[in-house]
Amino acid sequence: MGRLIHTVRAAAQTFQDHAVDVLWQTKTVVIRSAQQEAYKEEIRCLEKGGKLSKRSPLKKLNPTIDKDGLLRIGGRISSADLPNYEKHPVIIPKNSHIATLLVRHYHEEVVHQGRHFTEGAIRAAGLWIVSSKHLVSRVIHKCVTCRKLRGKLMEQKMADLPADRLVKEPPFTHVGLDAFGPWLITSRRTRGGHAESKRWAVLFTCMSTRAVHIEVIESMSTSSFINALRRFFAVRGPAKQLRSDCGTNFVGACKELGINTEDSKLKNYLAHQGCTWTFNLPHSSHIGGSWERMIGIARRILDAILLHAGAAPLTHEVLTTLMAEVMAMMNARPLVPVSVDPEMPTLLTPAMLLTQKISPLLPPQGDFDQKDLHRNQWRQVQCLADTFWKRWRMEYLATLQKCRKWTEDKPSVQEGDVVLLRDNQARHNEWPVGVIQKTLPSADGKTRKVEVRIFSQGAIKVFLRPISEVVLLLSKDT
Repeated sequence: MGRLIHTVRAAAQTFQDHAVDVLWQTKTVVIRSAQQEAYKEEIRCLEKGGKLSKRSPLKKLNPTIDKDGLLRIGGRISSADLPNYEKHPVIIPKNSHIATLLVRHYHEEVVHQGRHFTEGAIRAAGLWIVSSKHLVSRVIHKCVTCRKLRGKLMEQKMADLPADRLVKEPPFTHVGLDAFGPWLITSRRTRGGHAESKRWAVLFTCMSTRAVHIEVIESMSTSSFINALRRFFAVRGPAKQLRSDCGTNFVGACKELGINTEDSKLKNYLAHQGCTWTFNLPHSSHIGGSWERMIGIARRILDAILLHAGAAPLTHEVLTTLMAEVMAMMNARPLVPVSVDPEMPTLLTPAMLLTQKISPLLPPQGDFDQKDLHRNQWRQVQCLADTFWKRWRMEYLATLQKCRKWTEDKPSVQEGDVVLLRDNQARHNEWPVGVIQKTLPSADGKTRKVEVRIFSQGAIKVFLRPISEVVLLLSKDT
């Protein structure tokens, strides 16, 4: 029995040695073939004992030919206490297909780490790929697994501003809106202290004059928002267009008001209502940056006011008053840099148009007739309005010309591209993989929003998303 076991082990060892020998011979043949194709002149010169040309890419490597006919690095570390394959690595041509395969293999061996890890694994295996840095970088750049783990979200050159940011119309004709909060207020006092409730605020932003209007609401519900919208229309007049994100309360208000942007009877309805409602793409807060920035300013002003007020109890009346003061401060902000020209002492602010007041100056002293009060008032109002729009056109519009980011054209995604869909509730490596089902180019021909088809929970789902929410994994052209 022992002799049989010994015989089986010997046979297995012989078979293993034979397999290793066959593998080495195959490896030698493949590498030698690639070297013959790329360095035919160098090999011929070395076999004859000559010197390499100064233009040869192997000149600085001092190459030699081993007993198997392979080109190896000569170098200057022959006396080092290292294995022979590390002192004299095999030369691999950078343009050969086996170089790409080797880089992919050792890149997977180091579990998709960076270029230094991959190059170190290649060098430790006794291989020297000529100009390996560019090849390794190119392979890693095209690696789908690396894109899935660390890929950057796509972006595109900034689009032109919409027309409602550039038109000369009455204030709050085109409006962007959003809600923010909450704040705890004292709703009623009890024996043990006081009962608290929450309040939110809706900020309406004029798209052209950059004026703001703030309404306090009791809850983030459709009915509260509709009441705020009605108060806004009663004070500022009806708007032609509302812009908002896809918040639940905004969508609910739209449904309750009967506004359906996809309804074929929309035109007839809007003829009576006189207002349209445009929703931004889901997960695209940057599209509403003009009013998102106003919310940030309102928060900072309110925080400073509350800090100055100290620990005084906050009631609904106090909060409403504070919001009115915040609104007044925001509407008094300069739209353009303050001029040092003594001939231009007035500031261009939204309040100039809303209140028809340049500054809260007291009336001049003296005796005036009652008739003088109304004689030229309409001319003063008209003059202030004309001054605002003239300076708005000459000074403010020029500030919108520059692109502060996203200044370069980027390749657009195409239908059929494989992408990774961002999910804020999951880790990067758990984001779902999908396919671009449809691209929706903008007026300039660049794609900034797409329809992504994914398979999730046993069903096919389609999502409309901006390209800033997807990571390109594999283009259909590759």
